[in-house]
Amino acid sequence: MTFAFTPATKEAAKARVALAGPSGSGKTYTALVTARALAAGGKVAVIDTERESARLYADEFAFDTLNMHTFDPRDLVRAFAAAGAAGYAVVVVDSLSHFWMGSGGMLEQVDHASKRSYGGNSFGGWKEARPMERQMIDALLAYPGHVIVTMRTRTEWVVQENERGKKEPKKIGTKPEQREGIEYEFTIVADMDLEHTM
Repeated sequence: MTFAFTPATKEAAKARVALAGPSGSGKTYTALVTARALAAGGKVAVIDTERESARLYADEFAFDTLNMHTFDPRDLVRAFAAAGAAGYAVVVVDSLSHFWMGSGGMLEQVDHASKRSYGGNSFGGWKEARPMERQMIDALLAYPGHVIVTMRTRTEWVVQENERGKKEPKKIGTKPEQREGIEYEFTIVADMDLEHTM
């Protein structure tokens, strides 16, 4: 095998955007605004894992939806393939967190594999389930259009000083409900807060 290096050139890259935040931070709305801009007149698809909540914005944005109620990572691979075949310029996954912690998601896949084949040993479960996750991420990265995902964050309450100098509790999002290091798969990662600040 020979290895040949070629000069690097700048090409129009497809966006891979992740929006993370607590409930009510505006992730879905921001994803749809971004999708409309990136689509440049092309079609937008939303893979909706949030019980059809994206439809709340159907009066402001034009998009097609695929509603999912179980979240096997291999099903997301098939959904990306269907979106690609249909020629969608942008695919929004709202939310990617379900494919981690939802019904049939990665954590359940590991749990089932551990119990079925490894006597409850989660290391064996991860060994069996990790390729499913890799296929899902590869499908996201290989999609021929732009991809935007939202991710739920774990929320905590902290006591902060407000603008009047008084202490008050504030709800904040901490880390995305997804595997460690998922942010490295995206070209843009944005954290959103309950004031809709990105």
